[in-house]
Amino acid sequence: MEELILENKNLIYSITKYFEKYSNKEDLFQAGCIGMIMAYKNYDESMNVKFTTYAYPYILGEMKKLVREDKSIKISRNIQMLNLKIEKAKILLSQKLMREPNNAELSDFLELPIYVIAEAINSTKPIYSIDESLNDEGKEITLQDTIGKTDNVDDLLLLKDALDKLTPFERKLISKRYLNDLTQQQTADELGITQVQVSRGEQKILTKLKSKLVA
Repeated sequence: MEELILENKNLIYSITKYFEKYSNKEDLFQAGCIGMIMAYKNYDESMNVKFTTYAYPYILGEMKKLVREDKSIKISRNIQMLNLKIEKAKILLSQKLMREPNNAELSDFLELPIYVIAEAINSTKPIYSIDESLNDEGKEITLQDTIGKTDNVDDLLLLKDALDKLTPFERKLISKRYLNDLTQQQTADELGITQVQVSRGEQKILTKLKSKLVA
Protein backbone atom coordinates (compact mmCIF):
# COMPACT_ATOMS: atom_id res chain seq x y z
CA MET A 1 0.00 0.00 0.00
CA GLU A 2 2.94 2.34 0.63
CA GLU A 3 3.91 2.12 -3.03
CA LEU A 4 0.32 2.92 -4.03
CA ILE A 5 0.35 6.07 -1.90
CA LEU A 6 3.74 7.18 -3.21
CA GLU A 7 2.63 6.76 -6.81
CA ASN A 8 -0.50 8.85 -6.23
CA LYS A 9 0.61 11.37 -3.61
CA ASN A 10 0.42 14.26 -6.09
CA LEU A 11 -3.22 13.47 -6.80
CA ILE A 12 -4.03 13.35 -3.08
CA TYR A 13 -2.25 16.62 -2.37
CA SER A 14 -3.98 18.31 -5.31
CA ILE A 15 -7.39 17.46 -3.84
CA THR A 16 -6.49 19.01 -0.46
CA LYS A 17 -6.46 22.39 -2.23
CA TYR A 18 -10.24 22.33 -2.39
CA PHE A 19 -10.36 22.68 1.40
CA GLU A 20 -8.59 26.03 1.62
CA LYS A 21 -10.14 26.97 4.98
CA TYR A 22 -9.02 23.77 6.66
CA SER A 23 -5.62 24.32 8.26
CA ASN A 24 -4.36 20.78 8.91
CA LYS A 25 -3.28 19.69 5.45
CA GLU A 26 -1.43 16.65 6.77
CA ASP A 27 -4.64 15.27 8.30
CA LEU A 28 -6.35 15.88 4.98
CA PHE A 29 -3.60 13.97 3.21
CA GLN A 30 -3.95 11.04 5.62
CA ALA A 31 -7.71 10.99 5.05
CA GLY A 32 -7.02 11.01 1.32
CA CYS A 33 -4.70 8.02 1.75
CA ILE A 34 -7.54 6.12 3.42
CA GLY A 35 -9.79 6.96 0.48
CA MET A 36 -7.10 5.82 -1.95
CA ILE A 37 -6.78 2.45 -0.20
CA MET A 38 -10.57 2.01 -0.16
CA ALA A 39 -10.67 2.72 -3.88
CA TYR A 40 -7.86 0.22 -4.52
CA LYS A 41 -9.75 -2.51 -2.67
CA ASN A 42 -12.90 -1.90 -4.72
CA TYR A 43 -11.30 -1.21 -8.09
CA ASP A 44 -11.91 -3.60 -10.96
CA GLU A 45 -10.01 -3.15 -14.23
CA SER A 46 -13.05 -4.46 -16.13
CA MET A 47 -14.78 -1.17 -15.27
CA ASN A 48 -12.84 0.36 -18.16
CA VAL A 49 -11.97 3.49 -16.17
CA LYS A 50 -8.55 4.72 -15.11
CA PHE A 51 -7.76 4.04 -11.45
CA THR A 52 -7.04 7.69 -10.58
CA THR A 53 -10.41 8.71 -11.99
CA TYR A 54 -12.11 5.93 -10.02
CA ALA A 55 -10.24 6.83 -6.82
CA TYR A 56 -11.03 10.55 -6.96
CA PRO A 57 -14.47 10.44 -5.25
CA TYR A 58 -13.14 8.06 -2.58
CA ILE A 59 -10.32 10.47 -1.71
CA LEU A 60 -12.58 13.52 -1.77
CA GLY A 61 -15.21 11.74 0.32
CA GLU A 62 -12.80 10.86 3.11
CA MET A 63 -11.48 14.43 3.21
CA LYS A 64 -14.99 15.85 3.40
CA LYS A 65 -15.82 13.41 6.18
CA LEU A 66 -12.77 14.55 8.16
CA VAL A 67 -13.62 18.23 7.85
CA ARG A 68 -17.29 17.64 8.59
CA GLU A 69 -16.52 15.74 11.81
CA ASP A 70 -13.73 18.02 13.02
CA LYS A 71 -15.07 19.79 16.11
CA SER A 72 -11.92 21.89 16.51
CA ILE A 73 -12.92 24.43 13.85
CA LYS A 74 -13.47 27.74 15.66
CA ILE A 75 -15.36 30.84 14.63
CA SER A 76 -14.48 34.20 16.20
CA ARG A 77 -16.80 35.56 18.89
CA ASN A 78 -17.60 38.64 16.79
CA ILE A 79 -18.75 36.45 13.91
CA GLN A 80 -20.78 34.31 16.29
CA MET A 81 -22.52 37.40 17.68
CA LEU A 82 -23.20 38.71 14.19
CA ASN A 83 -24.68 35.38 13.12
CA LEU A 84 -26.92 35.55 16.19
CA LYS A 85 -28.18 38.98 15.06
CA ILE A 86 -28.69 37.64 11.55
CA GLU A 87 -30.76 34.71 12.83
CA LYS A 88 -32.95 37.06 14.88
CA ALA A 89 -33.34 39.34 11.87
CA LYS A 90 -34.33 36.36 9.74
CA ILE A 91 -37.11 35.48 12.17
CA LEU A 92 -38.46 39.05 12.27
CA LEU A 93 -38.27 39.55 8.52
CA SER A 94 -39.73 36.13 7.79
CA GLN A 95 -42.81 37.06 9.82
CA LYS A 96 -43.08 40.37 8.00
CA LEU A 97 -42.36 39.13 4.47
CA MET A 98 -43.99 35.70 4.87
CA ARG A 99 -40.83 34.16 3.42
CA GLU A 100 -37.14 33.86 4.29
CA PRO A 101 -35.31 37.13 3.60
CA ASN A 102 -32.37 37.28 1.22
CA ASN A 103 -29.01 38.80 2.08
CA ALA A 104 -29.88 42.15 0.54
CA GLU A 105 -32.92 42.46 2.81
CA LEU A 106 -30.89 41.42 5.84
CA SER A 107 -28.30 44.02 4.89
CA ASP A 108 -30.92 46.79 4.82
CA PHE A 109 -32.54 45.66 8.06
CA LEU A 110 -29.27 45.41 10.02
CA GLU A 111 -27.73 48.43 8.24
CA LEU A 112 -24.61 46.47 7.38
CA PRO A 113 -22.84 46.00 4.02
CA ILE A 114 -24.14 42.99 2.15
CA TYR A 115 -20.68 41.43 1.93
CA VAL A 116 -20.45 41.46 5.74
CA ILE A 117 -23.73 39.55 5.94
CA ALA A 118 -22.58 37.06 3.32
CA GLU A 119 -19.18 36.49 4.94
CA ALA A 120 -20.76 35.92 8.36
CA ILE A 121 -23.18 33.34 7.00
CA ASN A 122 -20.49 31.64 4.94
CA SER A 123 -18.08 31.46 7.88
CA THR A 124 -19.82 28.31 9.07
CA LYS A 125 -19.16 26.57 5.75
CA PRO A 126 -15.50 25.43 5.80
CA ILE A 127 -15.67 23.10 2.80
CA TYR A 128 -15.11 24.32 -0.72
CA SER A 129 -17.25 21.76 -2.47
CA ILE A 130 -16.77 20.76 -6.08
CA ASP A 131 -19.74 18.41 -6.28
CA GLU A 132 -22.51 21.01 -6.37
CA SER A 133 -24.99 20.54 -9.19
CA LEU A 134 -24.42 22.37 -12.46
CA ASN A 135 -26.98 22.62 -15.23
CA ASP A 136 -25.50 21.85 -18.62
CA GLU A 137 -28.10 22.24 -21.39
CA GLY A 138 -30.82 20.54 -19.38
CA LYS A 139 -28.56 17.87 -17.84
CA GLU A 140 -27.57 17.90 -14.19
CA ILE A 141 -23.80 17.48 -13.89
CA THR A 142 -21.21 18.50 -11.31
CA LEU A 143 -17.70 19.93 -11.38
CA GLN A 144 -16.61 16.53 -10.11
CA ASP A 145 -18.23 14.97 -13.19
CA THR A 146 -16.17 17.34 -15.33
CA ILE A 147 -13.00 16.47 -13.46
CA GLY A 148 -13.87 12.79 -13.67
CA LYS A 149 -13.45 12.93 -17.43
CA THR A 150 -9.76 13.75 -17.05
CA ASP A 151 -7.00 11.16 -17.28
CA ASN A 152 -4.31 12.44 -14.91
CA VAL A 153 -3.27 14.73 -12.10
CA ASP A 154 -2.19 17.43 -14.54
CA ASP A 155 -5.79 17.79 -15.70
CA LEU A 156 -7.01 18.16 -12.12
CA LEU A 157 -4.49 20.91 -11.50
CA LEU A 158 -5.42 22.48 -14.83
CA LEU A 159 -9.03 22.82 -13.69
CA LYS A 160 -7.88 24.40 -10.43
CA ASP A 161 -5.82 26.89 -12.44
CA ALA A 162 -8.83 27.60 -14.65
CA LEU A 163 -10.93 28.42 -11.60
CA ASP A 164 -8.20 30.78 -10.37
CA LYS A 165 -8.10 32.55 -13.75
CA LEU A 166 -11.78 33.49 -13.82
CA THR A 167 -12.52 37.22 -13.72
CA PRO A 168 -13.34 38.70 -10.29
CA PHE A 169 -17.03 38.88 -11.22
CA GLU A 170 -17.05 35.29 -12.50
CA ARG A 171 -15.36 34.07 -9.32
CA LYS A 172 -17.90 35.95 -7.24
CA LEU A 173 -20.82 34.48 -9.19
CA ILE A 174 -19.52 30.92 -9.16
CA SER A 175 -18.62 31.19 -5.47
CA LYS A 176 -22.10 32.30 -4.49
CA ARG A 177 -23.76 29.60 -6.58
CA TYR A 178 -21.53 26.59 -6.00
CA LEU A 179 -19.50 27.33 -2.89
CA ASN A 180 -22.07 29.27 -0.84
CA ASP A 181 -25.06 27.24 -2.07
CA LEU A 182 -27.20 30.25 -3.04
CA THR A 183 -30.05 29.93 -5.51
CA GLN A 184 -29.87 31.77 -8.82
CA GLN A 185 -32.32 34.37 -7.51
CA GLN A 186 -30.38 34.89 -4.27
CA THR A 187 -27.19 35.28 -6.29
CA ALA A 188 -28.90 37.78 -8.58
CA ASP A 189 -30.12 39.80 -5.58
CA GLU A 190 -26.64 39.97 -4.07
CA LEU A 191 -24.91 40.86 -7.32
CA GLY A 192 -27.56 43.36 -8.41
CA ILE A 193 -28.34 41.55 -11.68
CA THR A 194 -31.22 39.45 -12.98
CA GLN A 195 -31.76 35.72 -12.52
CA VAL A 196 -31.45 35.31 -16.30
CA GLN A 197 -28.02 36.97 -16.23
CA VAL A 198 -26.93 34.61 -13.46
CA SER A 199 -28.11 31.61 -15.48
CA ARG A 200 -26.27 32.78 -18.59
CA GLY A 201 -23.19 33.57 -16.54
CA GLU A 202 -23.14 30.04 -15.14
CA GLN A 203 -23.28 28.54 -18.60
CA LYS A 204 -20.46 30.79 -19.80
CA ILE A 205 -18.25 29.88 -16.83
CA LEU A 206 -18.96 26.16 -17.15
CA THR A 207 -18.10 26.28 -20.85
CA LYS A 208 -14.88 28.15 -20.07
CA LEU A 209 -13.85 25.59 -17.44
CA LYS A 210 -14.61 22.64 -19.69
CA SER A 211 -12.69 24.21 -22.58
CA LYS A 212 -9.56 24.38 -20.42
CA LEU A 213 -9.62 20.61 -20.06
CA VAL A 214 -9.85 19.91 -23.77
CA ALA A 215 -7.62 22.72 -25.03
